[in-house]
Formats: sequence, C-alpha cells, structure tokens
Amino acid sequence: MRLLLDSKEPIADGVVLLTLRHPDGHPLPAWTPGAHVDLVLGDLVRQYSLCGDPRDTSIMRVAVLREPSGRGGSRHVHDVLAAGHRVEVQGPRNHFPLVEAKRYLFVAGGIGITPILPMVAEVAAAGRDWRLLYGGRTRSSMAFREELARRHPGNVEIRPQDEHGLLDLPAFLAEPDGDTAVYCCGPDPLLAAVEQHRGAGALHLERFAPRTGALDGPRQEFDVELARTGAVLRVPADRSILDVVERSGVSVLSSCREGTCGTCETTVLSGTPDHRDSVLTDEERAVNDTMMICVSRSCSPRLVLDV
Repeated sequence: MRLLLDSKEPIADGVVLLTLRHPDGHPLPAWTPGAHVDLVLGDLVRQYSLCGDPRDTSIMRVAVLREPSGRGGSRHVHDVLAAGHRVEVQGPRNHFPLVEAKRYLFVAGGIGITPILPMVAEVAAAGRDWRLLYGGRTRSSMAFREELARRHPGNVEIRPQDEHGLLDLPAFLAEPDGDTAVYCCGPDPLLAAVEQHRGAGALHLERFAPRTGALDGPRQEFDVELARTGAVLRVPADRSILDVVERSGVSVLSSCREGTCGTCETTVLSGTPDHRDSVLTDEERAVNDTMMICVSRSCSPRLVLDV
C-alpha cells in the first residue's frame, strides 16, 4: 500500500507518532493487537508495531524511536518523513498475537510499549484481570505513559529507571500460574530477565533484535528444492536460503533479514530445518512445517520449500 502520512508528532523524548491513512479515504486492512507493518524507508524496510485502535480502519498508527546506532530506518522517519508524504506500507502481519487467558501480566521496556498498548485496551474492555509494568530510562522518554495512567490507573505501574531503578520483576511476576499469559516486549536484557522470573505463566515475547546466540552454529552447504518450479539450488555456507532464492530470480517477501520479523516465513514440505530465528515458539519449531529463510538453515541434505 502507498499510504498518506497524515501527521507526525513527537510523543516522548526521541519518539514520534506516525498516523497513516489511505489517500482516497478507503478502509485499511484489519489487524489484531500485536500486529506490525513494514515501512519502506528509502532502501530500507523496517518493522513497527501498530499501536492504534484495531476497530478504526481509517488509520494506522506506529511510534518510532530514534536509534542513533541503528542502520538508518529511524533516522529516515525522524529526519526525512513529513506530513503529506506517501509511504509504502506492507502488511499487517501478526507473530505476537493476544491469546485467550484468565489473567494477563504485561511487561514493557521503552518503545516495547507499542504492541502492548492495544493489548491492554482489549483485555480491559473485555473485563479481564490484568496488570502492566512499564519501564524506561526516564519518565519523559516513555511514550503513552500519560494515556495509560489516565485510562487504567489501578492496573498500570510506570517505573522510570532514573526514579525507581531496574524493574522489580521478581515481585511483579511472583504469582503467574498456568492460567496467566505473560507478555513482554523490550530490549534483550529485559526479555532475558522476564524469562528467568516468569513462573508458570505462558510466556509470549517480541524482540527488537535476534536472541543471544540465535544465529550461532555450524554453517554447512545444503540443497533447497523449490517445489513450485522444481529448481534445486545449492546454498553455500556463507549465504542464506533467502539470498540464494532471490539470486535465482524468484521473488520472496522479506524484511529484517535477521530472523525477528517473520516476513519471510516459508512452508517446509520436506526435510528438517535448522531454526535460527527469534520468532517461532518451541512448539512451532517442533512441528517443523515452516521456517524463516533469511537466517535458518538445514539439518538435512535437502529442504523442499513451497516456493
């Protein structure tokens, strides 16, 4: 889609909120809490969680944190994009869906609040039991903090690090049981800490970067058969399946190229993938019916893919 950037406004230190709409006023695709879209920003494609109201199909909203050490996507958003520009948007897709549960505990770190925001709105509207622990470097850097405190004063704990120190995860996560869904989005150290303290709650994570060690492991050559054409391609040790498939002239949807967004998820018809992504759950990996071809490799001499 080529959407109109209707507005761009600062909402916290280093964070801008983009509101996108169809230039002809047409409804936008439906989405569910946890979904993201890809924004094409010059030569880059970057993923941003939708943080608006899923019931409002007239607009899509994403919040973007300026990342000085990033690869240029956030700089393009902050320094180049302006209201009135057209933006190519892909998606939405959802690899962080809100599941049914009796109770919810949400933990957000910094810009990780964006996918959590529509989740808490949905569970609150449904009258579910839930709490949110929201941390950030400073109060002024925490997007949507005032909105959350105003709408859900009894359910939300705002904990800037310069005022409260690190989040007290052991206390917040002391009670999760099998009926509790624990959701967390934020930097990797926060996710690792939540994994350590989650208790028996069912854990759901969304990452900004690959899991520590996810891309490690031996890199050997193997063959990939493209079921739709019958082509058999050799994947060298120093190249990804995605690279090889694209260089053969076959177009495949992709975005992050580091196994975090799920855009390149591909059906596996035969063979055993060597999963190195940071998207699939352990249960999904055990089924072995899909893989992220931007980073994952093969445990068998040949993979047959539905490409």
